[in-house]
Amino acid sequence: MNVAIVGASGAVGQEFLKVLEQQNFPVDELRLFGSARSAGRSYSFKGKDYIVEELCDNDAFKTIDVAFVSAGGDTSKRYADTITRYGAVMIDNSSAFRMDDDVPLVVPEVNGDDALTAPRRIIANPNCTTIQMVVALAPIDRLSRIKRVHVATYQAASGAGASAMAELEEQSRAISEGRQPVVEKFAYQLAYNVIPHIDVFQDNDYTKEEMKMFFETRKIMHSPEIEVSATCVRVPVLRAHSEAIWVETEEPVTVDAARNAFASAPGVVLIDNPQQKQYPMPLFAADCDPVYVGRVRRDISNDRGLTFWTVSDQIRKGAALNAVQIAQHMFAKGYFNR
Repeated sequence: MNVAIVGASGAVGQEFLKVLEQQNFPVDELRLFGSARSAGRSYSFKGKDYIVEELCDNDAFKTIDVAFVSAGGDTSKRYADTITRYGAVMIDNSSAFRMDDDVPLVVPEVNGDDALTAPRRIIANPNCTTIQMVVALAPIDRLSRIKRVHVATYQAASGAGASAMAELEEQSRAISEGRQPVVEKFAYQLAYNVIPHIDVFQDNDYTKEEMKMFFETRKIMHSPEIEVSATCVRVPVLRAHSEAIWVETEEPVTVDAARNAFASAPGVVLIDNPQQKQYPMPLFAADCDPVYVGRVRRDISNDRGLTFWTVSDQIRKGAALNAVQIAQHMFAKGYFNR
């Protein structure tokens, strides 16, 4: 397959290169694209160097089969026609097309076959927090339909990009050296702090990030009636988001049944032995592929409720890995042989 990466110099773009190699994705030709500022940079893939080309409205995508795009919503909207004009599939990591009716929003473990029907040849990669959550929700939903979800997220600096990760490291260094930390990427200092504010506030006082979890979960799970209420919080962790999740199902689901479902679910690794202090943590989930689940227990406030804890690497499963898995699913289903 002929593959393009748009936004190759960014944190997710760099992760695409790693994931494609680690997943042994069938790459025949690779093209890297970026802004005028990034053009000319060189990156290695499978021992060969590739030069970043400036993204322009031209015929550069004429031979491309699939383009992984992570360059921001404005860029995605501006260049979607350029990328898909000659038949390339655009798997987009921004929020530009996620809620469009004619653009599938896909997490392969949950609704992979939705990717096979993409009339605009655009497939949206969901928000990182939503991906992580629905991978964990799906095994429970198969036991009994989920009616309601409450979630509190603990989101790493990686969710705001490589420069945000660098800012957290520099703030920690400055504080340890007695200097005043510089704040640029976040509303407040993130080091030694948590910030209950991710993305812009909406009219209902939820943030856009929180409302993404509401709307995207409904679309991915084909469940327009599921209720989702989220509070999204930035925490001083470099990589890997955590989520505390409470679910209410139509029929009661036992803890043992839930644990068994998690243990056998694709994309999930169960780490749940509280007596031995075994549970998922971002310290050990960074640079790893799965969604880790633990602290599974009955919600003592709800007879049909369960609560559990999840951790997953935001840059991998929350972005680059999920996009590559979409393409892998399409490839396995023969989509690119049409």
